[in-house]
Amino acid sequence: MNNFEQQPRRVVNDVSGLNGFLTRMYGWMALAVLVSALSAFYVLTQPSLQQVFLGGSRLLPLIVWFVIPIVINFQAIKRPTLSFILLMAYAALTGGIFSMYAMIYSGATITSAFVSSASVFVVMALFGTFTKRDLTGVGNQAIAALIALVIAMLINLFLQSQLIAYVFSFIGIIIFTALTASDSQKMKTLYNQSGGQVSVTGLAVIGAMQLYLDFVNLFVFFLQIFGGFGNRD
Repeated sequence: MNNFEQQPRRVVNDVSGLNGFLTRMYGWMALAVLVSALSAFYVLTQPSLQQVFLGGSRLLPLIVWFVIPIVINFQAIKRPTLSFILLMAYAALTGGIFSMYAMIYSGATITSAFVSSASVFVVMALFGTFTKRDLTGVGNQAIAALIALVIAMLINLFLQSQLIAYVFSFIGIIIFTALTASDSQKMKTLYNQSGGQVSVTGLAVIGAMQLYLDFVNLFVFFLQIFGGFGNRD
């Protein structure tokens, strides 16, 4: 009798815990996007900071920008609070680095890119969270395609073909659309498999970091398409 009485309560607790985890993860991801936007705006109002992010000394911020996600992935479970702080710092740093786009593209172009990337992100995140289909294969294929795309983009740095870069932007959108869905499902699966044995806060930080990167890349590729690769409207 007690087993039958406790089972529904456990299911409710599991659902409640999952909902809390997803709310925390997506909430922190959205907060990171907001921090990036505010950081970009602030850098544009400070000439001294523009020299740091856009001038000859920008190499150091770029190095830190590549290192922080690695640190977060390795430390999030052990040091969730520190990792959350690093996530917000990374978002601020990204905003500073990406502030250069405001000098290249018009406000209308940036707005269009943001709305488009946000729309795609929300739809695919919801799909990945609630679909019953296993998206593991989709995610693996998207990662393989991303590696190939990065190599091709590096080659195009020497070719300087705008047409090829334009095509790559569409491919990039497809890749990160798939990754948004697969990463959303992956984080949900990781939470369900954790059984409370790892830090939920740490998992949420890892998920927020990954989804933030998915969103940022969607935004950049949409921006390149709408902006015609550097031509202001």
